[in-house]
Amino acid sequence: MAHEHKLEIFRGLLKFKSNTQKIWGVLIFLSLVTAIEVVLGIIKPAFLVQTSFLGMKLLNWIFIILTLVKAYYIAWDFMHLRDEKSSLRRAIVWTPIFLVSYLVFILLFEAVYIYDIFKNGFFAWDF
Repeated sequence: MAHEHKLEIFRGLLKFKSNTQKIWGVLIFLSLVTAIEVVLGIIKPAFLVQTSFLGMKLLNWIFIILTLVKAYYIAWDFMHLRDEKSSLRRAIVWTPIFLVSYLVFILLFEAVYIYDIFKNGFFAWDF
């Protein structure tokens, strides 16, 4: 039994006539997000590097968020997650979101702890 896939992205803001056009549209979107990441990684704007939010530079937060956006769209469009039932979509999307959030939380707290240990002189800071 053939199943028709939805030919729209961004909750219907962009509609395409064929699957090929949709694939190109999603590829262009993902390429733009990647290009933004690369440009920010090369330029490293001073205000993003110097500004901290929750113990991490704002530039790193932008990288994490853009990477999650790319992962979401890859799963949503290329893996046809949008065509599945809502309960399966929620199980697949929300589980990694909670796990990634938990991992980031753990990494931030451990990094701050290790930084404080080295800063207070318990070990030499000579990397």
